[in-house]
Order: sequence, then C-alpha cells, then structure tokens
Amino acid sequence: MKNLIILIVICAAAWQFYFKDSTLVESTHTKAVSEFSNSDAMKTLAQAKEIAKPKVTYKCDGRQHCSQMTSYEEAKYFIRYCPNTKMDGDGDGIPCERQFNK
Repeated sequence: MKNLIILIVICAAAWQFYFKDSTLVESTHTKAVSEFSNSDAMKTLAQAKEIAKPKVTYKCDGRQHCSQMTSYEEAKYFIRYCPNTKMDGDGDGIPCERQFNK
C-alpha cells in the first residue's frame, strides 16, 4: 500500500511538471510569433510581395505567337509562365522584339 501511494505521488508530480512545462513552451511560442509578426522583416516581406505582384493578371490560354499578344508585358508573362510559346526566336529572353521594338 505504501508503494502505491508513493507511485501516485510521483505520477502526480510528473503530471504537474509536464503541464507546467507545456504551458511555458506555448507562451514562449506565442510571444515569439507575435514579435516576428510585428517585426521589420515581416513588413519588408509584405512590401516585397506587393512589388512582385503583377499589375495586370494574365492567364495561359494557349496563345503562342507574338501576333496574339497585346503588350510587351503580356508577351513577357507568356514566355515566363506558359509552355510552348514561340515568341523568342533567338532565345535571349526578350519576346516579340520586332513587334514591340525591344
């Protein structure tokens, strides 16, 4: 009986220690996330995402030739993101050079 009581006391102490430690870890994690969310790094990342967003949204719709493009920006989008385009004959990364005088 004495051994059983000692075992129960040890289990209760371990239980308390476990939950005390997990609460500490959770509060530390929450504080770190909060500090990072408000940091200059996150503000810079948000600005970079905004700058990187295309101003006009294009969609790969099967067009492949310069004659099908309405702007140089659209042609650049198509050669970068769409497969099987035929707009950069010399392979220099500049699409539709004659059409858009580039």
